[in-house]
Amino acid sequence: MTKVTKDSLVKGTLILTVAALVARFLGVFQRIPLVHLLHEEGMGSYSIAFNLYSILLVVATAGIPSALSKMVAERYALGRPAEADRIYRAAVMFALGAGVLMTVLLYGFAPIYAENISHGGPDATLATRAIAPAMLVFPLIAIMRGYFQGRQNMMPNGISQVVEQIFRLITSIALAYFLLNISLGWGVAGASFGGVIGGLAALAVMLYYAMKQKRRDALVAPTSVMKETAEQMSAAKADMPIAGGALRYRDIYRSLLKLSIPIVVFSVTVTLVYAIDTSIIIPLLEGSIGRNEALGLVGILGGRAQSLAGLPIILAVALSQSVVPIISAAYSRKDYQQVGKQTSRVLQLAILSGLPAVLMIAVAARPLDFFLFGHEDTVYGISHGPHMIALLTLGAMFQIVMQTSGAVLMGMGRMKPLMAHVVVGIAVKLAGSFLLGNMFGIYGIIVSTGLCFIAMSWLNIRSLRKEIKFTILGSRFAGLAVTVAVIAAVGTAIEWLTHNYVALTPWFRLNEAINSVIVCGIAVAMYPVMLMATRVVTKDDVSSFPAPVQKLIRKAGRLLGRR
Repeated sequence: MTKVTKDSLVKGTLILTVAALVARFLGVFQRIPLVHLLHEEGMGSYSIAFNLYSILLVVATAGIPSALSKMVAERYALGRPAEADRIYRAAVMFALGAGVLMTVLLYGFAPIYAENISHGGPDATLATRAIAPAMLVFPLIAIMRGYFQGRQNMMPNGISQVVEQIFRLITSIALAYFLLNISLGWGVAGASFGGVIGGLAALAVMLYYAMKQKRRDALVAPTSVMKETAEQMSAAKADMPIAGGALRYRDIYRSLLKLSIPIVVFSVTVTLVYAIDTSIIIPLLEGSIGRNEALGLVGILGGRAQSLAGLPIILAVALSQSVVPIISAAYSRKDYQQVGKQTSRVLQLAILSGLPAVLMIAVAARPLDFFLFGHEDTVYGISHGPHMIALLTLGAMFQIVMQTSGAVLMGMGRMKPLMAHVVVGIAVKLAGSFLLGNMFGIYGIIVSTGLCFIAMSWLNIRSLRKEIKFTILGSRFAGLAVTVAVIAAVGTAIEWLTHNYVALTPWFRLNEAINSVIVCGIAVAMYPVMLMATRVVTKDDVSSFPAPVQKLIRKAGRLLGRR
């Protein structure tokens, strides 16, 4: 790998990571005003619509960009830009067809799912149909992102993600605010339609960069594209037959689907799990707590708990993404020692970077919930909302391990066992939801989500151990368990004290903000101190961490030294 290639990889990873972080935070903060506008019932309908849409969106877009980028990069590396362009055109035609098909499917299936399966009612049907047109543009956007990724130009992908979320946030809130004057159902539909506006904005960005790329290609001779790599791969064979001097669309689609289907199956897991929750809560619980309370729980889970539980995953996944290409390269060279070393590193980084956010949100769930979203609408919601957030966030720790270990398996090309693990995980989720949901209500359903991620994590790690030797924490796991127990105990005690005795201002929301800062601050400050005290983290480990984490842990070490 040349220095230029390394620089491109680092730059591209940085762009996509920053864009993903910004887009994810914007998506989370979009929920805050929507909760205030739509309340639990409206957020329940919105969550039902959004989770069904998300499943179809992942099916229509996930995997294809990665497969397309690989095929385009190979053709340019071989000095065959005409073939790359033909592959791109075939993918665009596929995206347009998939967009129309998914839009019709989502629009037509909306009342069946929203009213008969999830029992969300007419408002959920209206919200689902309002977001259906977004399916027309997002497959095309995904294809264009894959093409630019294959051309090693990550800027359009990053910019379009951020622009999409900005327009989605603004229009969702504005439309919900104005359409609530008609009815709650129209307000929910307005919030959903913001996704369509966000998609159109992202498409406009991609079209701008596409025209810019076309002008640049017209000025650059095709033979100058990636000359060094072309020389290295000149002996490589094309992976698709050529008929009449051109690649056949049939073979292009076969190669695209062969590469993308396993990625789709893995990518849809979390979205499908969340959709299962919003689909079964009302049917399972309305008999015991009533339909309105059950719909309110869907709103709490989808509008509050899933938003906050998604935050710890951002940093962990972003940290692991940069290591996966290294694992893939080492595995292709049969350098299994390097694969094992990097696997240990990425899993350790994911766990240690995700754990403090999990602990922080879990122990401060009540003040964070009341500060960000306000009180739930019912006494039942107030009693259970913070506990739902805390429990789902604890389960996110296993989601971090599942996604990171799954990404390593993808880097090694072990797609068949990964797909089998997804099937097992979903089966565990379904069985656990119906069994535990009838016994423990909403908490049984949330616990079954954690069990799904635990099962998939265990299966992923077992498959990895058959291929390579690696350790995650080894003997240091006991120290990490002590760290978690101490922070959980101290954090819970501090949260109880602040909730009952700290009211520094006459404003409820401001008091909850202060309590959130106190509880979260103590939990985060204790984390590096406890890691050093229990010797979970050593000096050798610190040297491989990101610079900000190194700085924080060194300060904790000096603090312990002074003590």
